[in-house]
Amino acid sequence: MVTLGIVLLLMGAALLVAEAHLPTYGALGLAGLASLVAGGVIAVEAAGGGPALVLVVGAALALTAGLVLAIMVRGAAAVVRRPPRTGGEGLVGHVGVVRHVLEPVGQVYVDGALWRAQSTWDDADSLREGDRVVVEDIHGLTLSVRRAEEWELHP
Repeated sequence: MVTLGIVLLLMGAALLVAEAHLPTYGALGLAGLASLVAGGVIAVEAAGGGPALVLVVGAALALTAGLVLAIMVRGAAAVVRRPPRTGGEGLVGHVGVVRHVLEPVGQVYVDGALWRAQSTWDDADSLREGDRVVVEDIHGLTLSVRRAEEWELHP
């Protein structure tokens, strides 16, 4: 029985480590917590520990592993709530420069890359090369842009 307890302790620790590296929102962590507590209780009881010792070990493992799990889940939730910083979604609101006239699709230079773009308004005819534009949305690999206003050009 001691061997079973040790195996459950190791499996619980492995599941907690996996929770730290995988986006399971606590599912693996809860399984790891249960495995860790069960393994500790089984190992102490099989080694001849009394009921009081079994209770103390189980409570200590549950509190420690539960605290670690709560910290990991809180950190993961904070990361999920952050807005994207890279990729197409991260470009919304950025200012770029028209490189090829948008008639209806042209090219704009935004954040060091050349993108296909089309105007979100009917002012596509008035947008010329060198005009500053703001990214409004992205559809696939095509940006929807509009003319940048003066206040957007000077942060």
